[in-house]
Amino acid sequence: MIRPRLAGFVLAAALVAGFHAAASSRFDDAPFGKQRVTFKSGGLTLVGYLFRPAGDGPFPAVVWNHGSEPNPGGGRQFDTVASIFVPAGYVVFAPMRRGHSDSEGEYIVSARDKEAARGGRGAAQRLMNRLLETSQLADQLAGLDVVRKLPFVDTSRLVVAGCSFGGIQTLLGAEANVGYRAAISISPAALNWGHNPELESRLQRAARTIDVPVFLIQPAKDASLGPAKVLGPILESRDHASRTKIFPAEGPTEEQEHCFGGARGMHVWGPDAVAFLKEVLR
Repeated sequence: MIRPRLAGFVLAAALVAGFHAAASSRFDDAPFGKQRVTFKSGGLTLVGYLFRPAGDGPFPAVVWNHGSEPNPGGGRQFDTVASIFVPAGYVVFAPMRRGHSDSEGEYIVSARDKEAARGGRGAAQRLMNRLLETSQLADQLAGLDVVRKLPFVDTSRLVVAGCSFGGIQTLLGAEANVGYRAAISISPAALNWGHNPELESRLQRAARTIDVPVFLIQPAKDASLGPAKVLGPILESRDHASRTKIFPAEGPTEEQEHCFGGARGMHVWGPDAVAFLKEVLR
């Protein structure tokens, strides 16, 4: 793969000037000092949400990759992710890739659907697969660059995590060897497994080259358990600290399905994820 060439980015004024004052003034009236941040990926202005523990740090940080949903910033997803990691001492940054929520650019699902109308399902899959490892990855890494600039982040303890399309981004980000120390990939490509062999092969190739510990997580009733069964052994053979877990079929049905039902089911995998990071980042 030819890695995307990333342009420089510009932090929002509130992040560059007087972040500590802005964060402290909001800390009591927003979850974990939640702050909206704008940044650049190529010529596009993207938006993300930043959360942090109290204090000066330096703190380890989690870059959270959302899925394919059009408006990840409009619900509880990011706040709930922060509720898992911030109390454990992590900064969380959730960049929203192009076309999602308030970020500029074309939404990947719209691009895929247009290509399907023009060239059929195979062409649409090929386009989507290409975008995931080029422009979508570029957006993730532009978000990582934001995190690297934060004075309260320990850049030697950076983590990448996410679910569904975000789980794919997590594996591609870990493969890119850009400084992540660990990865938590939830339901990666589960909705595509079994009918997108090119993507399956691409993720197997990534798994064979990732050099950091990966925790691959799936719920019992995910769309496919192929990612855990195929990618898990490859990852575990690469690093003895990597783990794969298919959670038992317990609790409400929606929390046993893809991505554990989103924000409502994050409490299922949260403690295991924090324990994994405590072990591999020590």
